[in-house]
Amino acid sequence: MLDLLMQYWPTLLVGQYPNGPLGGLALTLILAACGLAMSLPLALLIALARVSPYGWLRVASKTLVNVVRGMPLLMLIFWAYFVVPKLTGQVVSGFWTLIFALVVYESAYLSEVIRSGIEAVPRGQIEASRSLGVGYWTTMRKVVLPQALFNVLPSMTSQFVSTIKETSLGYVISVNELTFAANQVNNLVLTQPLQVFGILAIIYFLVCFSLSRGLSWLDLHIRRSRAMA
Repeated sequence: MLDLLMQYWPTLLVGQYPNGPLGGLALTLILAACGLAMSLPLALLIALARVSPYGWLRVASKTLVNVVRGMPLLMLIFWAYFVVPKLTGQVVSGFWTLIFALVVYESAYLSEVIRSGIEAVPRGQIEASRSLGVGYWTTMRKVVLPQALFNVLPSMTSQFVSTIKETSLGYVISVNELTFAANQVNNLVLTQPLQVFGILAIIYFLVCFSLSRGLSWLDLHIRRSRAMA
C-alpha cells in the first residue's frame, strides 16, 4: 500500500496537473468549497422564505426543500447532467454539472439549518425590535440573522465536511475528483483494488477528520472571543 501511495500520490493529489487537468484531492476540495459558498446565499433566501409572514412564500419554499431533500443526490446529478445542457443550449462540463447539483442539494439542507437558527432566536427580541418601529426585514437582517448564523455555525461547518464526501458521486459523470483519480490508479495496477481503495478511504478519513477538528477549534475560539468581548 505504501509503494502505491509513493508511486501514484501526484495523481491522487492533483490529477494530471500541470500536464493535464487538475483533479484528485485538490479538485474535491475546490468542488466542496464552491458548492457550499454558492449555495449559502440561496439557502439564506430559502430560510427567510420559510419563516416569512407570507403564506404562499412559505408553502413554495417548503415544497422546494421537501422535494430536493427527498431526492438522492445521485439522481439530482443525473438530472443536471441531462437537463442543464438542454436549458442552456450549450455543452456543460462535468465540473459545472456537479457544482449545479451540489448547489441545489446543499441549499435545501443549509436552509433548514439556518431556519432552525432563526427560530431559536428568542421571540421577545423580535417583538422588541418591532415595537420600536423597525420593519420586519430590517429586524431579520440586523437582529435575527447575526445571532442565528452564529448559533448554527457548527452545523454549517460540518455540512462542508459532508459536502467533501458527496463530491465522490461526481465519479459517475467522469469528474476527475479524488474517487475518479483512485479508480484511474486502480485501472493502471489492476491487481490491487483493496490497497487502492483502502488508500482512498484513509485519505477521505484524514481530510474529513482534520477539517472537523480544525473547524471545531475555530468555532470554540470564536465563541470564547465573543464571550470575552
